[in-house]
Amino acid sequence: MGFEGDQRQDLKRNFSAYVNKNTFKNVFFFTGGIVLFIAGVIGYGVIINLRSVTLAEAMASKGIKKITNPHIIINKKQYALLLYNDTVLVKSYRASFGRNVNSDRSFTEELATPVGNYEICAVDTSYVYDKFLQINYPDIEDMTEALRKGMITQAEYDKLKYEFYYEGCPKTETAVGGHIGIQGQGRLNFLLKNLPFVYNWTNGSIAVSNEAIDEIYSVVKKGTKVVIQ
Repeated sequence: MGFEGDQRQDLKRNFSAYVNKNTFKNVFFFTGGIVLFIAGVIGYGVIINLRSVTLAEAMASKGIKKITNPHIIINKKQYALLLYNDTVLVKSYRASFGRNVNSDRSFTEELATPVGNYEICAVDTSYVYDKFLQINYPDIEDMTEALRKGMITQAEYDKLKYEFYYEGCPKTETAVGGHIGIQGQGRLNFLLKNLPFVYNWTNGSIAVSNEAIDEIYSVVKKGTKVVIQ
């Protein structure tokens, strides 16, 4: 037993020495490498953002003193939100979308950004993600498709239709989904806006940086057309 006990003690000492000299050192360098990589990625994104122009600069470069007829086109394939004044493209913003990029409808639990012709129906300036420009999703086409597929009842369809025409923003909770709009990124803004790639993370809404949503908010209003394609 004494001999076996000595062997166990030797094994423990050898294992401790191995862990102390190798494992902790490897963990330290591995963790440090990850931190440096993340810092480098974000740093690269910061440099890219430093090159971007403000809305005021973009307007000045196109000879526009005031945006009088704004409308928005959102291109899901290009991850872009395009702000127009009449037919003139004033500025393009990088945008991210719902986590499900394979669907064109934001039905409940699909987490997809819908495709269609909408308009801003409500504005929330105290939203958790800075500001929220809600669009009138679902529209009649969205509701009709959901009714045809048996996702909503006739009664739900009729109520959504009434809200769409007479209240602006459909708000009845159904399987067709809702509460979709253009928003900022809130407290995650510094991280998300400085990623050199697009990360789709929303419930179906269109997310831009807090700085971008502030600029967009300053020139749009209820009724502003929003085309998502």
